[in-house]
Amino acid sequence: MTKDFAVPPVVFPSGGSSGGANVQQRRFPATPFQPPRPSSSAIPFMSFDIGSAAASSATPAGPFGGTIASSSSFGGGSASFEDEEPLLDELGIHPDQIWKKTRSILNPFRINQAVHKDSDLSGPIFLYLALCLFQLLAGKIQFGVILGWIVVSSIFLYVVFNMLAGRNGNLNLHTCTSLVGYCLLPVVILSAVSLFVPQGAGPVRFVLAALFVLWSTRACSTLVVSLADGGEEHRGLIAYACFLIYTLFSLLVIF
Repeated sequence: MTKDFAVPPVVFPSGGSSGGANVQQRRFPATPFQPPRPSSSAIPFMSFDIGSAAASSATPAGPFGGTIASSSSFGGGSASFEDEEPLLDELGIHPDQIWKKTRSILNPFRINQAVHKDSDLSGPIFLYLALCLFQLLAGKIQFGVILGWIVVSSIFLYVVFNMLAGRNGNLNLHTCTSLVGYCLLPVVILSAVSLFVPQGAGPVRFVLAALFVLWSTRACSTLVVSLADGGEEHRGLIAYACFLIYTLFSLLVIF
């Protein structure tokens, strides 16, 4: 036995009708907020002149009521690259003075003592590198040995001269190092000449070494005696010390 139930009819709303509470409207997401863009593409806070702004701005007051001067007031105007010194002058390297001092050593009988009054280490370093280069071409790596001998030789000559001169001696270590370095020029020439002398020619190498050692000894002793006080009466002993110094350097070249 079946039982009938009353089922109400189902009514679907049509797509075209705008009314009805059961109709759900589809919502689209809102666009994110975008600030308004300026009309020009240039950045507004970078469009000012730094020079005009610095000139027009007043000098700020200091914490104690005074005014703080700008950097341009110290120099009397705006700094420019034309007013700066060359880089070599700032480093204390003067090529013209180095050339004059080097040229004065070439003639051991007429040495200009006036150009050596201002001592420097730029020329000695150049001659040291030249001697090391020629020794390297001869197959001898002696950078540390030559540098150490220059330092020890300068200290040795400085101590010997001041002990001989006593209280009258005014030779400082900087001047002594400069003179020892510049008078190393004949040894540098000897090192360059020895590249063309065969190893079997022993007497020739010794004679050349003796001539260049005497050249360096005369130049160094003359400069030391003329530039420092109290060494005129001890010229022979000073020359002997210089002879020992440059004999050591010549032994490096020969052997």
